[in-house]
Amino acid sequence: MVRRIVIPGGSGAVGQLLARYFHRRGDKVVVLSRRAWNTAWRTVQWDGTTLGPWSREIDGADIVINLAGKSVDCRYNLQNRREILNSRINSTRAIGEAIAAAKRPPSVWINASTATIYRHALDRGMDETTGEIGGHESGRMATWNFSIDVATSWERAFFEMRVAGVRQVATRSALTAIPGASWLAKLTRLARLGLGGTAGNGDQYVSWIHETDYIRAIEFLIAHEDVDGVVNLSSPHPLPNAEFMRALREACCAPFGPRLPEKLLRLGAMIMGTEAELILKSRRVIPSRLLDAGFEFRFSTWPEAARELLWRPGLCGAPASPVEVKR
Repeated sequence: MVRRIVIPGGSGAVGQLLARYFHRRGDKVVVLSRRAWNTAWRTVQWDGTTLGPWSREIDGADIVINLAGKSVDCRYNLQNRREILNSRINSTRAIGEAIAAAKRPPSVWINASTATIYRHALDRGMDETTGEIGGHESGRMATWNFSIDVATSWERAFFEMRVAGVRQVATRSALTAIPGASWLAKLTRLARLGLGGTAGNGDQYVSWIHETDYIRAIEFLIAHEDVDGVVNLSSPHPLPNAEFMRALREACCAPFGPRLPEKLLRLGAMIMGTEAELILKSRRVIPSRLLDAGFEFRFSTWPEAARELLWRPGLCGAPASPVEVKR
């Protein structure tokens, strides 16, 4: 069956991953983007805030997958904070208004969220039922609270836009491991330069999901009409940063990597125009709802995922097509 799929904010790495997959599958894909793109699928411009001609793409669509939002890989100054928050809230509300006005709304609306919504967790895993929303940790940076405020506001805006007959799923995604993704390219480059060591004390957990499992999880959520609400998209096996970086170095054939003190990481993040929170906050996320519903991961452990990603033909960090996804 050919499906009509609209992907607002689909010009980023994750959006292109999904658009490419659905297009190759034979679906009719429409990406909503602030800029015009030359792609094999249709791209329609929008401002991510107000209703306009783009809203006609929503009417008659089978599936909407909203990924819109300014990248968090930046410094959290006042302007960037405003854009990070508003780009998520405004786009979600605009899509909700378009769905509400549609004569034939989509059957399912999947909206991105983030696994950083959970507290800094070293002691146990955070799943959808027992996980604790962050923001109350003592001795943490104010930027951590900002990220949690963004996540909770984003989800609140999403679930406030209720439309009868439309199933809504908020995907709290971990780091999506895609060749060419900025975070993976940066870490790989550091590892090959001999700088890919443990970050801080290395105890903080890293949650991640291989691109193949991300695609398969999205398909799984589309197909399973009994699943709605919040769903974690992450491997079932998060691991401490020290182990994560060791596996990455081994996949890069770069065995050496000195430990990087927290103060140095904060300075480096400032120089690179990003936030140390992305490395130092512990995200120990467990995808209980996927597992309970019968989803099986192809890449459940980081060492095997890193080897598959980095041993593909071509230079590591270069854009690459996703591996074949068998549903």
